[in-house]
Amino acid sequence: MIPIFVAFLVVVSSSLGPILSLPDSGHRQLVNHTFNPDKDSQKLRRVDAYLKKINKPASPDGDVIDCVLSHLQPAFDHPELRGKKPLDPPARPKGHNCTEASSESFQLWTDAGESCPKGTVPVRRTTEKDILRASSVRRYGRRRHVRRDSASSGHEHAVVFENGDQYYGAKASINVWAPRVTNAYEHVPKLSVSPELYGDNRPRFFIYWTNDAYHATGCYNLLCSGFVQINNKIAIGAAISPRSSFNSRQFDIILMVWKDPKHGHWWLEFGSGLLVGYWPAFLFSHLRSHANMVQFGGEVVNTRSLGFHTSTQMGSGKFAQEGFRKAAYFRNLQTVDWDNNLVPFKNLRLLADHSNCYDIRQGRNNVWGTYFYYGGPGRNVRCP
Repeated sequence: MIPIFVAFLVVVSSSLGPILSLPDSGHRQLVNHTFNPDKDSQKLRRVDAYLKKINKPASPDGDVIDCVLSHLQPAFDHPELRGKKPLDPPARPKGHNCTEASSESFQLWTDAGESCPKGTVPVRRTTEKDILRASSVRRYGRRRHVRRDSASSGHEHAVVFENGDQYYGAKASINVWAPRVTNAYEHVPKLSVSPELYGDNRPRFFIYWTNDAYHATGCYNLLCSGFVQINNKIAIGAAISPRSSFNSRQFDIILMVWKDPKHGHWWLEFGSGLLVGYWPAFLFSHLRSHANMVQFGGEVVNTRSLGFHTSTQMGSGKFAQEGFRKAAYFRNLQTVDWDNNLVPFKNLRLLADHSNCYDIRQGRNNVWGTYFYYGGPGRNVRCP
């Protein structure tokens, strides 16, 4: 599967320091120093004022974002990348309109105009609290259940998919919602909402990659070495903003993954032309040459922790038939062919594991191309 659409894709040893950090008052016990109340109090006030000036508060999602020198990011801890530098961007697929806008803001941490300097990449800081929420240190940042088929391990899907061909990429516009998650160990990984991983219910931009179809390996975001980030504006794992409102304004983002014909790496684009980075070809076995299936849609982990179906929502929490401004959607679905062309899908199929809990409906028109609505409330009178 193509990495970002499967779910549908510690921290740093050195950095330029956080552009967003929690203030440290700087109060320390004075040792071997004659205490002068007025003078020392005045000095501490100056220190506090200085720290408040240079240490900006955490972003509204509570994250601290570190600006890490590009060649020192986690990817370059990998033995096959050690000592190397990020590659230059490849040519986009033919038929793709790239209209990158420098003023675009898709994440809460950038709402006040924050960004990292050129030559660095923003990395969401992993905290002690993040790791303690996991079932174990070893399992932090990895899928709680391994997916072997569409009905196993409590994973429930409402997806469209296509197989039977060779696929070199995929693209879609995704409607952003903040679904309700009822259990910290249940999550909605299309754009990810995961209380266990992030400690809140905000929708977040994430990646997840595996080199053996989820059987034994897999890792979220930059929590293991592999994905090489080149963008200084997008923080992987950070909260998305704005998001859609029921029966009101809708907000969607464009995601595209494609295989660079020259070097064979899988590249990720977010928004209108923002290249985030790439997965080096050597990371994969099944994806070394191409993908055999592309999948879009929703997934909920249903642990049945209380003995019945979860009330965790998928998408907006509304069924597909509710339609525009009410149900979640994907639109303008396309794939990339062997010659690096964006082309329509030929034979998309629908799958809803439990349609009384979460369902899906496909359509096509001249504005949205191929699209589908999907989602649901989870537990209800028809989904016990």
